[in-house]
Amino acid sequence: MRSVLIGGLLLGLLAAPGHAFEAPEGQVILTVSGNISVTNAGDEALFDREMLEQLPQHTTHTHTPWHDGQVAFTGPLGRDLLEAVGAQGSMLRVTALNDYSASVPVADFIEYDVILAMTLDGTPMQVRDQGPLFIIYPFDENPELLTESVMTRSVWQVVHIDVFAE
Repeated sequence: MRSVLIGGLLLGLLAAPGHAFEAPEGQVILTVSGNISVTNAGDEALFDREMLEQLPQHTTHTHTPWHDGQVAFTGPLGRDLLEAVGAQGSMLRVTALNDYSASVPVADFIEYDVILAMTLDGTPMQVRDQGPLFIIYPFDENPELLTESVMTRSVWQVVHIDVFAE
């Protein structure tokens, strides 16, 4: 059943019609590029905070190796962002402000409620506290995700996501 659901969601991502977003009015905090069909700046999709807040928001309550106790992260689901840009790939290259990057399988975003966290315990995340965007996996709901390989995909201070086929 899970593979049918994942396959259906991937087909939905691949079928996104090509069109353009409005240009961001505020400071750009995320650039999505690569194999996408919905853009607003050449072949890229640029997002300010308000644009990301317009996507459906999801809250994950979880423990992380980087915080004391259980915390609440809120932001759009990764799969909603990929659908919004018409992503057509199997892998993501997620890059942070300091140029750290990690390869993240698109399947992670489909199978799990991975979010692009914008708030921590209700407070907007700033650069000094791992913001403005932090890839958060639902570790408490899925303890099997507490592995070194998955934790390296939990990129903070995210500024760029590149969609590609492996």
